[in-house]
Amino acid sequence: MLLEIFLFLILGIFFGTITGLIPGIHINLIGIILISISTKYLYVNPIYSIVFITSMSITHTFVDFIPSIFLGCPDTETELSILPGHKLLKKGHGYAAVILTNKGSIAATILFTVIAFPTILIISTLSPLIEKIIPFILIIISFLLILKEKQKSIALEIFLITGILGLIIFNLNIENSLLPLLTGLFGSPLLIQSIKKRTIIPKQKIINPKIKIKKPILGSLLASPFCSFLPGIGAGQAAIIGNSLIKTNRDGFLILLGATNTFVMCFSFLSLYAINKTRTGSALAIKELSNSLSQELLILVLLTILISGIISFFLTKKLTKMISQKITNFNYTKISITTLSILILVVFFITSLKGVLIFTAATLIGLYSTKYKIRKTNMMGCLLIPTIWIYLS
Repeated sequence: MLLEIFLFLILGIFFGTITGLIPGIHINLIGIILISISTKYLYVNPIYSIVFITSMSITHTFVDFIPSIFLGCPDTETELSILPGHKLLKKGHGYAAVILTNKGSIAATILFTVIAFPTILIISTLSPLIEKIIPFILIIISFLLILKEKQKSIALEIFLITGILGLIIFNLNIENSLLPLLTGLFGSPLLIQSIKKRTIIPKQKIINPKIKIKKPILGSLLASPFCSFLPGIGAGQAAIIGNSLIKTNRDGFLILLGATNTFVMCFSFLSLYAINKTRTGSALAIKELSNSLSQELLILVLLTILISGIISFFLTKKLTKMISQKITNFNYTKISITTLSILILVVFFITSLKGVLIFTAATLIGLYSTKYKIRKTNMMGCLLIPTIWIYLS
């Protein structure tokens, strides 16, 4: 049985790498396919499936920063990494940018396995209280983000426009609506800029950045559990909360993003055990396979998180080094055009024509924000306003 568990763990790492590297292919899609196959066509021991889903999900949180930083193609949890990561890429430090997120992820993985069991009691106790005050916390954070801008009126305008767009989209009940929304807001404007300016990526330096991780990890740890309590709170919002609580510099923000992306996934498994609520597609897939997590299964999940996290850390480092050495051999303008075309096709095939319309509207808003040099975090109104609306109403 141990051999089978290890094989499914490695298989999960392989698929997590694929979903992380290819924009538009999400772990939720693989999880749905696995459940369909295991329940309809082929019996797979639920324990093996749980190990597979866990290792795939953790690996994805490490690897998905590579296309976000090198190509400007965000996953739904990595959109905030584009601006600081791409700036470092254009200075020849794309490798360092990914390594910063990678170190945040591995720190989160190790820390989570240490604090998991004490955190269960905290989640169980605080869940009812947090649900009542979270919208007011989000309102305060939203205003603080806007007040930081020089052009506050335009920042408010963008925050409200994206929020209204988010409300409209979520009421349309389109599956995978975050894909065209976040890709349009955070990904395509950067690609269009690269095409327009004919961006040339300099030779990338393979340098391991000197980092201080205490502050960003603390910020991430304080904010990430919010995702365990409430639907609609993802890694993006948690990162905003964390950076507001514990202010960091650019490098620290990338560490915080990497840690938050991994923490959010880990806490989703913990919330399934503690309060029987699912906050990610991966946790939902596990619930479908096992109804709930027993203490024995939780220990298996924790071991899987730790082992797959350590392997993913070195795997991401190796992949990033390889891509850094090869990317200057290609015409970056052509890469941007190809990537933008692929994104449009992915959006069309996954979300149909409605998704393309959402993508177009979001892209125009993203370009407007870029024109006036408004921070990308203000476009997170697309998720913050709908979440506030749901809990206040």
